[in-house]
Amino acid sequence: MGIFSRLKTLIASNVNDLIGKAEKPEKMLNQLIIEMNEQLIESKKAVAMAIADEKKLEREKNSQSDQAKGWERKAMLAVNNGQDDLAKEALLRKQEYENAAAEYNRQWESQKISVDQLKESLRELQNKIEEAQRKKNLLIARAKRAEAQQKIQDTISSVSGNRSAFEAFDRMAAKVDQMEAMADASKELEDLNRNTSLDKRFAELEKSDNNGDALLVELKEKMKSLPEK
Repeated sequence: MGIFSRLKTLIASNVNDLIGKAEKPEKMLNQLIIEMNEQLIESKKAVAMAIADEKKLEREKNSQSDQAKGWERKAMLAVNNGQDDLAKEALLRKQEYENAAAEYNRQWESQKISVDQLKESLRELQNKIEEAQRKKNLLIARAKRAEAQQKIQDTISSVSGNRSAFEAFDRMAAKVDQMEAMADASKELEDLNRNTSLDKRFAELEKSDNNGDALLVELKEKMKSLPEK
């Protein structure tokens, strides 16, 4: 049937090519699965109609066969009652129903074979769609991973190609080095100033002590020259 051929062709197509062509592989694959399931539903409806036709032919076959048996019983009844002419009429009617039953039987058998084939095709297509569903999930995972890797690679390429950014980092590093050197120099100068101030204070203290001694000596010499009282 055409509907099965279209669905089979759709499933057999290379889904990997779709990922390369689609901007959003996940969206495209989901849409593909939706279309597959929609066509599968239509296929099930077609198979259901074929099964219904098969059942109808089977009922008609059985009905014609039952009618033939009924006329056979009527022919026997006519014979038992000595009415051979009536029996012949009944047998002719029986033959008509038997011929019709035979024709319905041939159509039913042909339809049954067709329905069995359709059922098998439908099962095969259901398996294919389940396989496509599993493949879709794997392909979506692969597509997302590839997209993430591409974004990372683009970022790396962008940063690597932007020399001014690296130069800015180098200039900033040099500036920080200069700031640290200035801070170290300031600290060293402060320590030097602190040490110089301390030495100066001790020198003044020593000078102050020396001046006192000189004054004391001068006073004692002066007292020696004075008359004793």
